[in-house]
Amino acid sequence: MLSFATHLDAKVVTGNVVSEADNEPLIGATVKVQGTQVGTVTDLDGKFSIEAQEGQVLVVSYIGFSTRKVKITGGGNLTIALNDESNSLEGVVVIGYGVQKKKLITGATTQLKGDDIVKLNTNNALEAMQGQTPGVNIISESGQPGSGLKVIIRGQGSNISNSPLYVVDGIAGVDITNINPGDIESIDVLKDAASAAIYGAQAANGVILVTTRSGKEGKAQVTFDAYMGSQSAARKIKMCDAQEYMTLMNEQSQNSGSGPVNWNNYSSIYTNVYDTGGNIINKTLNNTNWMDEMFKDNAIEQSYDIGINGGSKASTYAISLGYYDQEGIVGGSKASNYERYNFRSNMQQHLYKDFLTIGENLSFAYVKSKGIGTGNMYNNVLRGAYSATPLLPVYLQDDGRADKNNGYSYSVATDWYQYDSNPVASLYRNHNMTDNQNWVANVFAEIQPIKNLKIRTQLGFNHNSSSYRSYTPAYTSTTNSMQLSPSVNQNMYKGWTLTWTNTASYNWKITEHSFNIMIGMEAERFQGDNMRGTNTLLDVYDDWDNAYLSNAVDVNSGELLGYPSNDYRRTSFFSRIGWDWKETYMFNATFRADGSSRFAKNHRWGYFPSVSAGWVITNEPWMQSFNKYMDFLKVRASWGQVGNNAIGDYLYAAPVTLSGAGYNFGTGKGTSANSNGAYPNRLGNDKLKWETSEQTDFGIDARFMKSRLGLNFDWYYKKTKDWIVQAPVIATAGADAPYINGGDVTNKGIEVNMTWGDHIGKDFNYSIGANFAYNKNNVGNVATSDGIIHGSTNVMFNNQSEFYRISNGHAMGYFWGYQTAGIFQNKQQINNWIAAGNGIKSNTQPGDVIFVDQNHDGVINDNDKIDLGNGIPKWNFGFNLSFSYKHFDLSTVWSGMAGFKIANGGYRNWGNSDLSNYTKKFLGRWTGDGTSNTIPRLINGDASWTDFSDLYLENGNFIRLANITFGYDFAPLIKCNYINQARLYIQVQNLYTFTNYDGMDPEVGFGQDSWMNGIDTGAYPHARTFLIGVNLKF
Repeated sequence: MLSFATHLDAKVVTGNVVSEADNEPLIGATVKVQGTQVGTVTDLDGKFSIEAQEGQVLVVSYIGFSTRKVKITGGGNLTIALNDESNSLEGVVVIGYGVQKKKLITGATTQLKGDDIVKLNTNNALEAMQGQTPGVNIISESGQPGSGLKVIIRGQGSNISNSPLYVVDGIAGVDITNINPGDIESIDVLKDAASAAIYGAQAANGVILVTTRSGKEGKAQVTFDAYMGSQSAARKIKMCDAQEYMTLMNEQSQNSGSGPVNWNNYSSIYTNVYDTGGNIINKTLNNTNWMDEMFKDNAIEQSYDIGINGGSKASTYAISLGYYDQEGIVGGSKASNYERYNFRSNMQQHLYKDFLTIGENLSFAYVKSKGIGTGNMYNNVLRGAYSATPLLPVYLQDDGRADKNNGYSYSVATDWYQYDSNPVASLYRNHNMTDNQNWVANVFAEIQPIKNLKIRTQLGFNHNSSSYRSYTPAYTSTTNSMQLSPSVNQNMYKGWTLTWTNTASYNWKITEHSFNIMIGMEAERFQGDNMRGTNTLLDVYDDWDNAYLSNAVDVNSGELLGYPSNDYRRTSFFSRIGWDWKETYMFNATFRADGSSRFAKNHRWGYFPSVSAGWVITNEPWMQSFNKYMDFLKVRASWGQVGNNAIGDYLYAAPVTLSGAGYNFGTGKGTSANSNGAYPNRLGNDKLKWETSEQTDFGIDARFMKSRLGLNFDWYYKKTKDWIVQAPVIATAGADAPYINGGDVTNKGIEVNMTWGDHIGKDFNYSIGANFAYNKNNVGNVATSDGIIHGSTNVMFNNQSEFYRISNGHAMGYFWGYQTAGIFQNKQQINNWIAAGNGIKSNTQPGDVIFVDQNHDGVINDNDKIDLGNGIPKWNFGFNLSFSYKHFDLSTVWSGMAGFKIANGGYRNWGNSDLSNYTKKFLGRWTGDGTSNTIPRLINGDASWTDFSDLYLENGNFIRLANITFGYDFAPLIKCNYINQARLYIQVQNLYTFTNYDGMDPEVGFGQDSWMNGIDTGAYPHARTFLIGVNLKF
């Protein structure tokens, strides 16, 4: 009877659910009567209807928005506005081993929401962070599909590794590039030491926390997202055509004292191009544009994702499948291609009235890729297009067919200079394929034995296996570019990491004081094995499909190497305590102890503390008069220490090498014998310890004008010390010097992030965001024999000497070379220069470069080389703008970098060939008094270029329109109860780059050494992409 009466008291409550920021209806929001099983969801207009009694409470929730409770007090239609958690101070951000309310954060963190990431349609989530996370410098190593990115948080701090720690759903060390961006709920960047110290020895370079999408209570929601597009080179280098090339070659030959080139002789040489039947094909000189031959227009990029999300109060799930494919713009899919298949399943169950929660996060990624060389001069296929003469054709056969040498080879003695070869041949000749499989899983259980006490255990497993195979057929292009026998290489790797994490947390409150404490321990083990082999006897199976080690004529003739198994272990203990009073004053402290097998017995443990505090000034009574304009103002400060253990195993030990050499032991009977043995090839150092980074941070977080205007500011000072370097060489040791701790670097800078969001009328909404960051890097003492960490040689051309290094008083990886002062215009200027006490290079003539004699000793040598700048940007910045009107949306994203140099090694193959082509820039060379003061005359073996100087360096500053998207949601027009969203959009990526740099792309991530950047040896450029896509929700 009571139940019947209660039902009679119920009435129909109607209303609509909207976004507080822009008044847009929220489709599919869940509306439930608290304490009952009565619930519904909003329709296409955000409206709902539900039976409830007066006095009952409606609980309204929507993914990505704060949940709101509304008490039913009377009649009328309800309008319930939900706040976007990414903008709300009440929303939470992910921190190490937990979450925290945004307004209570006392460290320097940045959050990027998954919905913002997936809109940019990037290959991986890191690319989407470019220009949107101040203080996080993200530089692509190459524009090739699947290439990596250099991520540097608050400046370079190490000579060994500057990569941040990636933590995905609580598992450290997961490769973020294998994650489907559509599976990501949020990315949180821990930039200061106080935020990152909870990760201790792994956090010196910052921490990036990735949280994947979890199931939400409510009916199942199915999503389908797809896009397809066309890619082309945004910019190509303009090389000299055949006529221009011949003109420059004539001039170069005359300047070298040889007279003009006899092109009749060359013409007769170049016409010796035959088909396989011995018939002459090419009767005239060609005019080949090698850049056009290397690049492919309309390379395909495509992605398809489907997901399902839902559940009940007791159990939730989120399952997704994804496929991504990108062809390369250099050579198309035959030369470079990247394919990725993704599966993810996240599930969670609440048992025994929430006493026990169990769950699992499982993901699988299969990546299949192939690519071309993009490194230095010896491993860069695209570089050949800079140097190749335009006078030769691409193919031997007039019908484009390939002979058994693939149709790219010419007469060894005449057609190609010995160091150069047909770049198209190099592009397609080498075959390779990499298969990678990555399983990541964690299972967890959490109990709540008493109120506010949570005890959690989690077991994480990360398994990687990969195989690589490459094949090169027999060919002869030139005397220095040939392979007499076909070859195959195979490489196999398998590795796994097991992590067991246990935490206990407790929250309590005493009057207005809130406390929280967390303690934990973690044990980790990694093991990996690698094996590679090579063979050249493939005469029977001489093709890509059959090129395996097992198919060699003599399988025992090749080389097969198995590397020692890597085995690394870590044990950690950590804790955090937090306090706040009325969310006005707050304090947090963390402490972590890490023990690592990578260090000797007495130095395996490192200890990493941090403290931070904050003050919400706007909560003070005396600030109330400012609340009309200032909604929130918090100042915060932090200090902490973190470590870096990203080093090889057993660097502290003295590795022993087995030697086939003998040692003569006398027998005492007038005879002797040679005995094989072993010896240490490096001295040990059992005092080797952690690299440590200490950082201080001051910050301000503010909101103005009803939170429409947001401002975040940070200043930081970071010092990293105890670098791991090799000690000064001991001449009598008989082995390499040991690794020691010595060297330090400081980074200091500022970060600013500003946002504005508002609406005009009911239907027009807009938001603006801008950010920038500045960092200054300076090296202190370097404990090597000469106080220098030397850079590599032979990077841009053959026999090139060192031209970058690390040393005291300079930024890491600065360019080291000669400063120039223009071009000598005439003999009198040369004489005046010498008379002033300045040195010159031998045989200097008018038209040659003026090298500055820094010490005025009358000699130009290494003592005159100076710091010419560095390849890591001092400034990074971004700007984004978005509009929506009814069901239309338009957004743009800009990103940029400034304050850095690029060594443009693509001008010409200076160190190898006097017959290499030039870029059109050299049409403005010096040809007589007053004609040029920037580009010297042309001569064979030009010393103006073979000595590294600022002639090679250009400002790399750029700002890029990275993304522009225009979309329309057709769901309201379709008016189908099963379709919540039907958005169609078009998008352009990398539309235009504003820069003065002469190369194809100013975003150059190559540096040969891990701590170097900004060397363009013919970098694979980023594509300009036109996409069309669809977002469906059911």
